[in-house]
Amino acid sequence: MSKTIGVIGGGQLARMMITPAQELGLAIKVLAENEGSSAMLAATSVGDYTDYETVRRFAERVDVITFDHEHVPLNILEKLEAEGFNVQPSSSALRFAQNKLAMRQKLSELGLPVPDWAEVNSSVDLQTFLDKHNGVAVLKTPTGGYDGKGVKIVRSVEDASDWLAKGQPLLVEEKVDFVRELAQLSARNVSGDWSSWQVVQTIQVDGVCSEVLSPAPHADITSAAIIAKRIAEGLGVTGVLAVEMFETQDGKLLINELAMRPHNSGHFSIEGSTTSQFEQHIRAVADLPLGDTAPTTAFSVMLNLLGVDDVNTFVEHYPEALKVQGAHIHTYGKSARKGRKMGHITAVSNSSIDEARLIALKAKEALHA
Repeated sequence: MSKTIGVIGGGQLARMMITPAQELGLAIKVLAENEGSSAMLAATSVGDYTDYETVRRFAERVDVITFDHEHVPLNILEKLEAEGFNVQPSSSALRFAQNKLAMRQKLSELGLPVPDWAEVNSSVDLQTFLDKHNGVAVLKTPTGGYDGKGVKIVRSVEDASDWLAKGQPLLVEEKVDFVRELAQLSARNVSGDWSSWQVVQTIQVDGVCSEVLSPAPHADITSAAIIAKRIAEGLGVTGVLAVEMFETQDGKLLINELAMRPHNSGHFSIEGSTTSQFEQHIRAVADLPLGDTAPTTAFSVMLNLLGVDDVNTFVEHYPEALKVQGAHIHTYGKSARKGRKMGHITAVSNSSIDEARLIALKAKEALHA
């Protein structure tokens, strides 16, 4: 059992790990990027996570290293592991969350359902793929993309001329005709025990998650969980794993993205599950027994709070929003900026998912006043 958890990255995910760690009797330390980070409550270090000596000094003060994001360079993590430091998830697993080409190759080797894809190194490669897919495809940068960044729809080689000019490998995928997006959250501890939550539906606006419905209405819960378990075991993932999926007209599930950390699609679990994704992640990387993931109520809805301007931090509107009974409001301690993830609202109901959503929307309207 690891007694001191070290989190690299000072964002809202690290912030929401603090309380569960303390309640489990564990110390938690955060290596934050800057003084104004969301997780400053536990930020005992501020520094550059791309600098080996900075990360090593932080690692010396904790029993296990885990992450708020997937951007720590793999060579740094590999050096830490070679020196005997405990990194969870390991660099060998995390590479598949950092590099979409590596992820597609590995999932294909495991026989898991993915969109048709190819590696692109030239305009010829891209044209060949377009010719096979009715002249339209999704082009992605293998690393660095998130929340819709590093992704573009292409219908010609010219649409990708700026990316191709950089001379870096790209990932091209078929444009999936999906009816909705789902996410399957699960967790695996160091000893190999595995557990999952119910599959959820995610609703995107401009490439950013706007709403999460738990459980996903009329979803094939068994198939989604089987896919997540095979990924967790096949890639050797420890901690929380989020598998984002497309559901097609005929009910087929295709894996879109992976995240090896707590994920936006699992925020509902703070109020909607016996064990939240944040507590479960701490349990998993510390190699403690995993917690019960049973829902606390029949339905949960999570709404993201995205910045509306450079002034409204939402906190100033709490008095009105807190009048909405049943709404649970979480803000991330960030300065206001349009489009920024500033917080989220969760509402639960034993009656219907619509009731939970109406409660959350009412609170959201008060915060936007």
